[in-house]
Amino acid sequence: MISRSTDTGNAQAQAMDKAANLIEALPWLSRFHGRTVVVKYGGNAMISEELRARFAESIVFLYYAGLRPVVVHGGGPQISAMLDKAGVESTFTAGLRVTTDEAMDIVRMVLTGQVNREIVGLINRHGPFAVGMSGEDADLLVAERKSVRVNGETVDIGRVGEVTEVNPGAVAALIADGRIPVISSVARADDGGVYNVNADTAASALAVALNADKLIMLTDVEGLYADYPANTELISRLDVDELTALLPSLSSGMLPKMEACLTAVRGGVPQAHIIDGRVPHSLLLEVFTDQGVGTMVADEELEAALLSGDRPRPSYPRDTRTDDTHGGRP
Repeated sequence: MISRSTDTGNAQAQAMDKAANLIEALPWLSRFHGRTVVVKYGGNAMISEELRARFAESIVFLYYAGLRPVVVHGGGPQISAMLDKAGVESTFTAGLRVTTDEAMDIVRMVLTGQVNREIVGLINRHGPFAVGMSGEDADLLVAERKSVRVNGETVDIGRVGEVTEVNPGAVAALIADGRIPVISSVARADDGGVYNVNADTAASALAVALNADKLIMLTDVEGLYADYPANTELISRLDVDELTALLPSLSSGMLPKMEACLTAVRGGVPQAHIIDGRVPHSLLLEVFTDQGVGTMVADEELEAALLSGDRPRPSYPRDTRTDDTHGGRP
């Protein structure tokens, strides 16, 4: 009689589970092949060394799966640490960092010179894919000075910008060249200088300009709750009208993220997601599994066209991802 060890049986069962997971991803691979996905990266997922590595792996997995990922990042924790080190006071108003001229120099240095290079380096451990950019480059993001209202009064928050124009040509060229653009949320100012731009709103504006099929924002919570903190039941799906009705009740931290999702979907992006960046590979769970994770805002008509394959894929003049000179493999 031929006997089979328990270890062998367990190994085979685990292999079969992995195969089942791969098969579950098949329809999503088909639907999103060739699609542009804008990913906003920030929060605690940027602080943990392990989560940073897992994020880079997820982005490269999307790339090899045939998607066209674009990363837009902030760097709040790193900026705060550098401001403290430099002895520059930093405060927040209406959920936004008050940015003086002195602080802006540090914000620019940290976002473009430190955080951007770190993300590019992590992705490029897997091949020569990522190219770093600032929102200033080629006037990718152009902004005007933003002010906020607090208790009925207009408050100046310094060199904080509201995106008024997106010129995505340089990003589209990188995508066409088989690259992964990594973009820091600094914008060209209407006065010739630069502005600090909320990374959520920058990612949303870029997703609209690129006619992206998904906007995915990594944050430090599971998603949107119905009545937080009284109710911690996660809202898995919202349409535009439902989210619009909820906005006035949201916290200052969640408001910019959900406004960004709303702007993206209103601008023609079929699906916008808030997911927990603290969960390793949450990005892949959202894209390639039936249940998904987090909270999704969707336009039913645009989403139906996307999932049925009727939504046109973006057309780029050149895609060299399978060119060996760019590190791609067929």
